[in-house]
Amino acid sequence: QVRLVESGGGLVQTGDSLRLSCAPSGRILHTKWMGWYRQAPGKQREYVAHITTGGSANYADSVKGRFTVAGDNANNTVYLQMNNLQPEDTAVYYCNIRDAYIDDEHDYWGQGTQVTVSS
Repeated sequence: QVRLVESGGGLVQTGDSLRLSCAPSGRILHTKWMGWYRQAPGKQREYVAHITTGGSANYADSVKGRFTVAGDNANNTVYLQMNNLQPEDTAVYYCNIRDAYIDDEHDYWGQGTQVTVSS
């Protein structure tokens, strides 16, 4: 069973930057996209950003202009560069890889990495 391993979270101050990374423990053969979600305390998990294997990136409105998602297709590795972090960005961040082949789809998830932004 392939697992996604995240790294790069931590405690920072308002306005600081962090870079999250996520890589699979094994091969994922038919990656469709790679991306990130987050879950703040007491809230539902929400979409942050994703990038397709063709290089098209999309972002939640709340992070546009501050966060950048990038992918390494050869290694199924996805990154999230987070700049100008704000206290409302505090959450557990989860990476997600969608594997799709013909009519079969499967989502892989990481275990989550904590990002805390102090004011």
